[in-house]
Amino acid sequence: MRMIFSGALGALLGAASPACAADVAFERLKNPESRNWLHHHGDYNSHRHSTLTTINKSNAGKLRMAFAVALGGNAGNENLTATPLVDDGFLYITDAWGVLYKIDARSGTSGPIVWKMDPGQQKIDRNRGAALWGNLVISTTAHDGRVVATNKDTGQVVWEKNLFDQPDMTLNSAPLALENAILVGASGGDQGVRCWLAALDPGTGAELWRTYSIPRPGEPGSETWKDKNNAWQTGGGAFYVTGSYDPATNTTYWGSGNPTPKYDSSWRPGDNLHTNSALAIDAATGKIKWAFQYTPNDTMDFDEAGSHILIDSRFGGDDRKLVVRAARNGFVYSFDRGNGQFLKATQYVSQVTWTKGIDQKTGKPVDYDPSKDLQTYAAPVAQILAGAKSSFCPGVPGGNNFWPASYSRSSQKMYIPTLEGCTWVTRDQTRHVRGKFDGGSFGYDSRLTSTIMAYDPATGELKGKKELPYPNTSGVVSTAGGIIVTALLDGTVMALDDQSLEELWSVNVGTGINAPPMTYEVNGKQYIAVATGLTGNQIGRIATAPEMKGLAKNTTMLFVFGL
Repeated sequence: MRMIFSGALGALLGAASPACAADVAFERLKNPESRNWLHHHGDYNSHRHSTLTTINKSNAGKLRMAFAVALGGNAGNENLTATPLVDDGFLYITDAWGVLYKIDARSGTSGPIVWKMDPGQQKIDRNRGAALWGNLVISTTAHDGRVVATNKDTGQVVWEKNLFDQPDMTLNSAPLALENAILVGASGGDQGVRCWLAALDPGTGAELWRTYSIPRPGEPGSETWKDKNNAWQTGGGAFYVTGSYDPATNTTYWGSGNPTPKYDSSWRPGDNLHTNSALAIDAATGKIKWAFQYTPNDTMDFDEAGSHILIDSRFGGDDRKLVVRAARNGFVYSFDRGNGQFLKATQYVSQVTWTKGIDQKTGKPVDYDPSKDLQTYAAPVAQILAGAKSSFCPGVPGGNNFWPASYSRSSQKMYIPTLEGCTWVTRDQTRHVRGKFDGGSFGYDSRLTSTIMAYDPATGELKGKKELPYPNTSGVVSTAGGIIVTALLDGTVMALDDQSLEELWSVNVGTGINAPPMTYEVNGKQYIAVATGLTGNQIGRIATAPEMKGLAKNTTMLFVFGL
């Protein structure tokens, strides 16, 4: 590993260095300061909401670029998917090589790199960011399965833990820091990995527990894998987006990914628990408290690893503690987070064809038949399983996926970035081996667009819609200043009014965006930051718009905007 110090700032590290900040204690993680961004999702609730008001509806139109920082640089085909963390003016962000950067943003006019920790990852992969705990920054080498704890003042590695237990396993989600544990989710399900969530000791990296999403034979849920292929061993169920956490009950909530092979459910008859599920997990033991499966025996790659938002709200006339998920399958779901009781599902994308709807008593698709081992759902899915090329909506990328929604405590609305469009799938039963474990192929039927949907979690009703010309795989941040900020694959960053959804400001940075925006404050000034650079999947999605052919897709930058 290499620790690289930049300029005069590196020489200051050591004694009473201005590049030092207070430890990130558990009390700070439970109640993060408004000026900082201490979690991947902003807080334990995954609200991605800021109480800052300096940038607001009245002045958002005056936003301009404050500074930019070039990141990456090891290869041409790079991307950034991480949300920056901010602690008292210092930013921490990872690139696709797992390199961790500490950036001094205190001046508001430039972002010199204080240090870089290069873990020596040999191959590029998606890396969604880091976690702060005490005086450590916890990051992963997504491609080779290591968790690395770095001293946030010196850039020196304190400990490293290798969690690699299967070929093709990756660690794509940002870690989640609790009081006495660092939670890390395994991914790589599409390559035939049996995925898991693990807890590590924050001080040493020692493993505390590991819970697999796919049960072994004889474990609860194993009866839902009815194949003769030992499909549970390569079953998927990835955790590639960081979960939420309720300190009051010491429960963590994560979404799990699709079963594999993803386009051929006939290889793995049965519901395939616990894929495509919301999981409430005891953070002390790793025991699953409750689970809900959105799309059993999935044929459409409708994994639900995306953020699960914790909201305390009125629902049905009662005070409820909710967990809410805008699902990849096109519906937004609400559950009681204490016992997993299904409460409501609402369609939030413009078109759904894979099912005729959701049963409002059970939360299951109305065409789900628990007596069947193979779920054909509506006609498009039945045609795929019959061997035909068939289209369905929302398409394979889903209505919402890894791009996070936001819940505004000010407006009491949830803002959902959606992908609008349909895809076709063709099953290929020869693709059931490592390296080509998808069980088929898919493609886009037409140009993809996106929307921002305003949703009221107290009533389960949609309250507004903003149509956008290009796909959104970035996400949303909301603020008490009455704005929401999002970004598109064409390089547009924009601020919208959180009531009317009218555009207040936008700028195109000239390179595609696939990472979530966030906001922070230094010296009384508020800033908005977002990273750029597209993965191969996102390049394919923006390519559905012919005019985007010349877009600089892989320029990896961190852009910061202010008044």
